[in-house]
Amino acid sequence: MATTGADGAPSLTTVRRLEAAGFRAWPASSTFYDGTWAVRLTPSFPAKRLNSVNPLDPGDEANIAARITDARQRFVAAGRTLLFRQSPLCPPALIRHLDESGWQSFGESVVFTADLAALDLNDAIDRIPIRDGRRYLDASLHVHRRPAEMRAGLDEVLSSIRPPAAFFVRESEGGEPIGVALAITDNDLAGILDVAVAPEARRQGIGIDLVATALRHTQHKGARTGWLQVEADNAAGLALYRRLGFREAYRYCYRAPPGAATA
Repeated sequence: MATTGADGAPSLTTVRRLEAAGFRAWPASSTFYDGTWAVRLTPSFPAKRLNSVNPLDPGDEANIAARITDARQRFVAAGRTLLFRQSPLCPPALIRHLDESGWQSFGESVVFTADLAALDLNDAIDRIPIRDGRRYLDASLHVHRRPAEMRAGLDEVLSSIRPPAAFFVRESEGGEPIGVALAITDNDLAGILDVAVAPEARRQGIGIDLVATALRHTQHKGARTGWLQVEADNAAGLALYRRLGFREAYRYCYRAPPGAATA
């Protein structure tokens, strides 16, 4: 069973703030609230974060079975498998219900935070973000090895971001994109998303260079706290962010119905 918290109980106030920032930084096509359960759906793009039920209050545990049925109907209508995203805000009664009903746990991820003033970003290069969103879109698809049919969906997600966004791309000497990172400056919060380095360009310091450059940019824009998330089995990513000075804030995982594909 995946864990859902960092060492020591995370502050629920901090978790709520970061969850809200995450919703704004990576927006779903539609969000329906069933009480404090945020039902996020994006038929055009398959990312789990954009297609999951996100409970946001540990005390909101009324009528669990009926509400799961209602959520499933919404997901079926959108052509998606019902998923729950289980963070420290998930009601214990809901977790017990999912456990007892045989729901699978997968996709554990770690949310990291850092005081930007405490990070050593002096060696980070002040690069100007690219202004061409379509160029970043193409670079992201290429570096992540995403199929061409995901282009329209990712374009919709990127175009829907409301806080100021900065796009960073590293290219090979031949002009081919080999690394990408997206920085979201949301008041005093700096979110770093979509970080990826092409397989052939890894272990060359490109990832840490991109993240440090993106953080330095947000610092210039007034951000004071950085946040990002990485899958718990991504040893290289975990090491990179810890080396930069990030600390674990909390964890979350996804829950899928018995027999549902989780790949």
